[in-house]
Amino acid sequence: MAKIKISYQCQACGYSSPKWLGRCPDCEAWNSFAEEKLKPKNLRSQSASEPVMLDSVEIKDGFRYGTGIDEFDRVLGGGVVPGSVILVGGDPGIGKSTLLLQSMNGIVNKLGSTVLYVSAEESLPQIKIRAGRLGIGCDRIALLFETSLENIFMTVEKMKPAAIVVDSIQTVFTDTLPSASGSVGQIRECSSKLMVYAKKTGIPVFIIGHVTKEGALAGPRLLEHIVDTVLYFEGDRGHSYRILRSVKNRFGSTNEIGVFEMGEHGLIEVINPSALFLSERHGNNGGSAVTSSVEGTRPLLVEVQSLVSPTSFGMPRRTAIGIDLNRVNLLIAVCEKIGGIPLGTMDIFVNVVGGLRIVEPAADLCVLMTIISSLRERSIKEDTIIFGEVGLTGEVRSVANAEIRVKEARKIGFKRVILPQGNRENDFNMSDISITGVRDIHEAIEAVFDHFK
Repeated sequence: MAKIKISYQCQACGYSSPKWLGRCPDCEAWNSFAEEKLKPKNLRSQSASEPVMLDSVEIKDGFRYGTGIDEFDRVLGGGVVPGSVILVGGDPGIGKSTLLLQSMNGIVNKLGSTVLYVSAEESLPQIKIRAGRLGIGCDRIALLFETSLENIFMTVEKMKPAAIVVDSIQTVFTDTLPSASGSVGQIRECSSKLMVYAKKTGIPVFIIGHVTKEGALAGPRLLEHIVDTVLYFEGDRGHSYRILRSVKNRFGSTNEIGVFEMGEHGLIEVINPSALFLSERHGNNGGSAVTSSVEGTRPLLVEVQSLVSPTSFGMPRRTAIGIDLNRVNLLIAVCEKIGGIPLGTMDIFVNVVGGLRIVEPAADLCVLMTIISSLRERSIKEDTIIFGEVGLTGEVRSVANAEIRVKEARKIGFKRVILPQGNRENDFNMSDISITGVRDIHEAIEAVFDHFK
């Protein structure tokens, strides 16, 4: 028998060591090493594949097919690509299993073929109860409770399904490794075998992955490198809507998002997310304004709120929800140094309403104006939208996709747009909306609060 070797691997990054270490020298995580038994594989000769000329590769008509959920198809880049491996991660209870169960029902209705839903965590009656709540009673969705990857492949060979769902990858193991399921070696080996099988057979594989307390996918980053598409299902438990975000996609645009609302009968697509995020907005409130954020190819109008009040402590508090706190501190410094507005003795709280997180700098100007609005107790006009990047010298820099931002604001009903002068030089051909370009924060303050003169 082959001798079994013992190794210690970091469960956060996959670093391997012959002895146990308290701290990983690669990712610097503490107490992350676990013992794993490594069994050497028998080296067997495999038949090599023959090279094929690029112009001789044929692509069938209808290379992609939809899942019946338009928001899901948007994030995937237009639909499911045969042979692709899609990883869906998110917090427990966020709706990952619900989303994939609904998408499998859509694939069945689209293709008329059978799909296989492999559950290694929930029993079959539990899945049946969820399907009944979602109104899914299709006889072409096959359920399988199995944790052995080899047994899963045996079932797939018999059924030849149109798609496979593995829920979840942390609970599946392969017999080629003696380590426990959920370890770095098992996750890497199972994912690799699923990827190879998907490429050979053309069957798309959907994998559900757990996340850590920090919000990253559990296991080494190698898991994200193996798969074709990585999707994060985000949402605040205090809100009913969920955001499906693409962070990697070999067949479509990255940073694309889909918006859903969690209802009594499952996930419901939000066709107009801008109207949803602004549905409860009340005008004439100081410290509130609307900005436009582009996620992938979709413009979203979101409300930014700021609250400025005198501090009761020696050190003023700075809090930001939905936007980078370091970016907010930068804007506060620009406001004090360039704008001449004293904020050193003020507590400042910034919030992006609706649970959405803005990562692009186009919201800088809006955040800055809401801070000034709250400090001066002067409201910003309800029909005004503000966007632009603010530099350290107070200049307002142009942003990308300005035209689609203005068109989205016009569609919702906004009458005035304040944007960088560099974007104003473009011809928008819109006579029913006022567009004002600003070069620095001084011009922006005059443009935003001119109705108080």
